[in-house]
Amino acid sequence: MNPLLQSPDARPGAALRAAVRPELFLECVHCGLCTSACPTYTELGDENAGPRGRIYLMRMITEGALAPGSAARRHLELCLDCRACETACPSGVHYGQIIEPFRLAMEEEKHQGIAGWDWFRELVLFRLFPYAGRIRLAMTPVRIAQKLGLYDLAERIGFFKLLPGRLGQMATLVNPPVAQGPKLPSFLPAIGRRRARVAFFVGCVADAMFRHTHWATLRVLQQNGCDILIPDGQGCCGAIHYHAGSRAGARSAADANVAAFDLADIDAVIVNHAGCGAMLKEYGLHWRDEKQADRQRFAEKVRDVNEFLDQLGLIPPQGPIEVAATYHDACHLAHGQGVTSAPRRLLQSIPKLELRDLAETEICCGSAGTYNLNQPQMADRLIRRKLENIVRTGARIVVASNAGCLLQIGREVRRQRLPLAVVHPMDMLDLSYRGEQPELPKANGAP
Repeated sequence: MNPLLQSPDARPGAALRAAVRPELFLECVHCGLCTSACPTYTELGDENAGPRGRIYLMRMITEGALAPGSAARRHLELCLDCRACETACPSGVHYGQIIEPFRLAMEEEKHQGIAGWDWFRELVLFRLFPYAGRIRLAMTPVRIAQKLGLYDLAERIGFFKLLPGRLGQMATLVNPPVAQGPKLPSFLPAIGRRRARVAFFVGCVADAMFRHTHWATLRVLQQNGCDILIPDGQGCCGAIHYHAGSRAGARSAADANVAAFDLADIDAVIVNHAGCGAMLKEYGLHWRDEKQADRQRFAEKVRDVNEFLDQLGLIPPQGPIEVAATYHDACHLAHGQGVTSAPRRLLQSIPKLELRDLAETEICCGSAGTYNLNQPQMADRLIRRKLENIVRTGARIVVASNAGCLLQIGREVRRQRLPLAVVHPMDMLDLSYRGEQPELPKANGAP
């Protein structure tokens, strides 16, 4: 008997049955062209671990033909929500608009009451990650250990494997210490003729872990004639809450961000990390209430920094960087936002930089928000596959436009002690504008 039909669970609750608009299921013609683009199907070869199979499962559950038992939930939870299937789909199926609300309803149902309380979800995901200041405070002992060489030693001897589950996974993801720079100002003027007036989205994890990339982004925008506003009152984009099953928490974060930005005063809201950008661009889709129109207006102003600079017309940097690099497509930039050519064009404007093609660049690296914390086995399979392709290019620098990708790829580079630098496109452009060179690790993987 099919194990999906053996579940002792009761019939699905009202939230699951109402999670997805029925017409979205009907977009799928079940051709199967999405399966070869799906990382989990590619790894497992299981129909239930691919987009077509998952759509079948969700449709059967919402129609009451299948109880949402543990086997079905497992297949749905294993989805990375990378949305590579959307890029591959000839019918234009909005898979993200199906899987995301369905899993949100699943998570809400799972975490009801005392029995559903999850310390990591409540304390780390909801009370630590969305707040950059709290992350920095929590990171203080880690940064001290890194400067003393103790963190690297702990990684080498496998100390972090002694930490339980998601805590151990989180500890190994910390990026090497980099001078972060001062707090971001409220305004920075354009250099030269003003070509645009933009507002910059700061975020939470991105600001705590990659403030140096924020500064690089701001300098690049200035070099391209942008006045930059950095509004107070903004915070986490809400993706952490949304994907962990807190509809109210995500909506609260979204509404705070919408209120913080004066859209009439700017040409665009600029974001430099793909996961945040995808969430911000979909504010108008997630909640149907009296503020939906405001959220939609905000979403229409959001631009990824690569996309924006490419549309604006990049003022070419002059500083040569004579090294081979390869570009990894962050899922929520390539598939979620459809931005693939712009980052490559920007990088190719750097004198003497050799940009090499990356095989399977469209396949997820396994980060996928908090996926690498919750599904470490599949995440590890995917990052090993990704790094094998990166190594084959012979590049010394890996470029990616998302905090999660940078952390995930960086961790595997350290594990394998490879001489690879992992950076954001804005870091590369900023170096070229300033006439500086990237720091490349030595052959043993040491800084």
